[in-house]
Amino acid sequence: MNTNRSADKKTPIDFSDRIKEKEQLKIRASRETSGSVWSGLGMFGMVGWSVAVPTLLGTALGIWLDKKYHPSFSCTLTGLMAGLVSGSLIAWYWISKEDSTMNKNEDDDE
Repeated sequence: MNTNRSADKKTPIDFSDRIKEKEQLKIRASRETSGSVWSGLGMFGMVGWSVAVPTLLGTALGIWLDKKYHPSFSCTLTGLMAGLVSGSLIAWYWISKEDSTMNKNEDDDE
């Protein structure tokens, strides 16, 4: 009967070890799939919208200013360039933030 009790005491430890190993495998797998094709397409879409929306808003503001005030220079082109530059800066900031997060996760794995 003593052998059964020692086996019963070992079972929970083995079971918790197995659960811990499976959890670590799932965490590692989720980190590895974060660089998948879908993640890349999502990042590509985010960068595209980060540039496109400010560019369109700047252009729309420039068209409105051109119609309302008739300046000697083109507000449409100015708004287009301002929107393009600001959108590019937003996209650059977002990508650098994602890159630092991914590098931090890789450093944690080691």
